[in-house]
Amino acid sequence: MKFGVIIFPGSNCEHDVYHTIGKVLQQPVEFIWHQSRDLAGCDAVIVPGGFAYGDYLRTGAIARFSPVMEAVNRFAARDGLVLGICNGFQILLEAGLLPGAMLRNKGLKYVCRHVYVRVEAADTPFTSRAQKGQVLCIPVGHMEGNYFVDSETLQQLENNHQVIFRYSSAEGEITEAVNPNGSLANIAGICNHSRNVLGMMPHPERASEAILGSDEGLIIFESMVSALVHSQ
Repeated sequence: MKFGVIIFPGSNCEHDVYHTIGKVLQQPVEFIWHQSRDLAGCDAVIVPGGFAYGDYLRTGAIARFSPVMEAVNRFAARDGLVLGICNGFQILLEAGLLPGAMLRNKGLKYVCRHVYVRVEAADTPFTSRAQKGQVLCIPVGHMEGNYFVDSETLQQLENNHQVIFRYSSAEGEITEAVNPNGSLANIAGICNHSRNVLGMMPHPERASEAILGSDEGLIIFESMVSALVHSQ
């Protein structure tokens, strides 16, 4: 079993993800440079947060053309596990691996704080260790996390149970008041139809040890490890 963590020019969360997988969970992990065209040996790929290519043009708009994304597309098509975190989520949207787009936060300000998200589906490789309805405390840090999609696609996401996380209160209530960025339907994370690609705006790697204020994000990585173990 091996995880791959992609590095783009401007990425800044790759070492946090690497630490979580390699040190906290003690699983094999390696960095993958954005110019690589080969993901050989990787069983799961993580596209971390940051500001790939400085977020020029639009978040993820340039990164999606990096050679490594061709490999990620092929990897996902073969049912490989792909997790996009924050900027990584934005890149997956631009690459067409997930539907929708990101707009600037409703308040037009950078949001950086702990939020609560409710697990909407526990039948994915990323949430199998969680329970549906469970509330997790995980931090966000973004300027463009206002998820948007047309009404028809939103209905498809809802019907197919592809909305995996929603911003909520600590008690699990879904209200506009707890939405940090104006995201449509309080969406914090979605998966593809095959459920092997997940994008989420909160940073689970920043909630992987108690010393960070919360270790509730670790369950996402633990779920991935569990899924890979059972697939071998």
